[in-house]
Amino acid sequence: MNWTIRVGLQAFSAAILATFLLIQGASALPERHGLAMHGEPALPPDFPHLPYANPDAPRGGRITQALQGTFDSLNPLIVIGVAPDVVPRYVLQSMMMRSLDEPFSVYGLVARSAEMPEDRSSIIFNLDPRARFSDGHDLTAEDVRFSFDLLKKNGKPFHRASFGQVKAVEILDPLRIKFDLSGSNDRELPLIIATMPIFAAHATNVETFASTSLKPLIGSGPYTIKEVRPGERVLLERRKDYWGEGLPVTKGLYNFDEIEYDFYRDNSTLFEAFKAGLYDFRLEADAGRWATSYDFPAVRDGRIVRESLPIRTPKGMNGFVFNTRKAIFADVRVREALGYLIDFNWINRNLFFDQLQRCTSYFSDSDLSSYGRAPTELERRLLSPFPDAVRSDILEGSWKLPANDGSGRDRDAAQRALALLTDAGWTIQGNVLRRKDTGAPFTFELMVTSQAQERLALNFAQSLARVGVQARVRLVDDVQYWRRVSRFEFDMVQTVWPVSASPGNEQRNRWGSLAATRPGSLNYAGAASPAIDRVIDAMLEAKGREDFVSTVRALDRVLLSGFYVVPLFYVPDQWIAHKSNLKRPESTPLLGTHIDLWWLAAP
Repeated sequence: MNWTIRVGLQAFSAAILATFLLIQGASALPERHGLAMHGEPALPPDFPHLPYANPDAPRGGRITQALQGTFDSLNPLIVIGVAPDVVPRYVLQSMMMRSLDEPFSVYGLVARSAEMPEDRSSIIFNLDPRARFSDGHDLTAEDVRFSFDLLKKNGKPFHRASFGQVKAVEILDPLRIKFDLSGSNDRELPLIIATMPIFAAHATNVETFASTSLKPLIGSGPYTIKEVRPGERVLLERRKDYWGEGLPVTKGLYNFDEIEYDFYRDNSTLFEAFKAGLYDFRLEADAGRWATSYDFPAVRDGRIVRESLPIRTPKGMNGFVFNTRKAIFADVRVREALGYLIDFNWINRNLFFDQLQRCTSYFSDSDLSSYGRAPTELERRLLSPFPDAVRSDILEGSWKLPANDGSGRDRDAAQRALALLTDAGWTIQGNVLRRKDTGAPFTFELMVTSQAQERLALNFAQSLARVGVQARVRLVDDVQYWRRVSRFEFDMVQTVWPVSASPGNEQRNRWGSLAATRPGSLNYAGAASPAIDRVIDAMLEAKGREDFVSTVRALDRVLLSGFYVVPLFYVPDQWIAHKSNLKRPESTPLLGTHIDLWWLAAP
């Protein structure tokens, strides 16, 4: 071959190879030790342990905790049944673990790393080869795909809706799995997949998965279920062969050899059991009890310690929820009217010793709240296609919750309520509020599941009676309550929608139009609004924190304008009572302390 031609061909081949390598290098994605909803995770790749955990915490002993109610299943990830969350918390694991000290960041657990492009159109997880289930089987990409398919088909609405956005799942090798997210425009979706519980494919019955069961599941987590007494007790035992011992995300966690959960039928019995020393750690949510009922011997002599710890996250909505699927609550004027008849100031003073704060937003006590704030330009653009979705005073931030005079019998508030009810077609006849056209009385059932809820509901019912509304308060047990709620078979209930510093896909399950007709969803109100759907989409598409805040505030304004709830109150801090031998790290994370960080002090 001519020397010149040979040299030319070699140069051409070298150029092609260089171009190929350049393309390969450009397309290769760096391995990420963690993921954040916005920006980058706060911790570096070589972080030794979570900043709020004590890596030197002593280990051993048993902690006993208690829950109100009962259970008929061990799987809380399916629609039917009542199950505690002990299995996904302690028995199963996910590919990454959420940090309690950031709005929404996750770090490697079963997956040692992830690969994701900037547009989040796909994600690859690289599994830790050490990961093992409690029966000794390796945890592989097949188990991840199996769990994804299982929850997509049989899981709760949140997982079904989220995983339905995934275009394809591909196993690249036994320890690598890829999710194609193209077209979803959902920047939270990679983090939701990262925190998906992983079931053992070889030990999970697909045919019976969606049914209630008390058979312990096989998982890769730090605990196994040692004992189950149906409806009464669950006992977990720490694994001596736990594969994840010493990982940065697990150092200082899971310090108890055994964790016992006991179940009590009602709140009063639950508290009396704590006073008697039958369990060790209590999160108190009743302001009246916190103020008046902790003066018992174990507190006075120091065997029980009370602490009030800060929670630096938004406070979610707690309220009486209107089921707008019911004709009686279909008119927004009716819903707004009944909101005038709750006297928060009287309730807070007389029932809760002025320890509670009023819910003014679905994201109270945070920069995500729209209450009292003028809209940003992005909010205006988002809401402009839906001129009827947001009231002008709520849009401009000038609307205020009804401020009753604290007497419990505010005449001005009652007159305002009656004016709205009259506009909506109701009228007082005698002492009963009736439809003008049919004469049907305004009557509904307010379903509750605890004595604390019953006390508050009875107070509200008494206030409603002043304008002729007949609210029947009905106390039912946990199983009946959640069965009816999951089927939307109620008129009104009291509920709380907790919220994190990074609200996301869960808002679809709470307020999205599809969730309004999906049994088991958290859209108790039956909200079905194109404006809600659009702002939730925008929230999930937001790339930066500033745009994200604007989209959440836009959602807040639409929800407030719908008057889907009668807003109640939130506890400003984390109220904790515990035995004095229980200790915790000095640092309290953003989301509040968690029992998995605590330990038993040496006697």
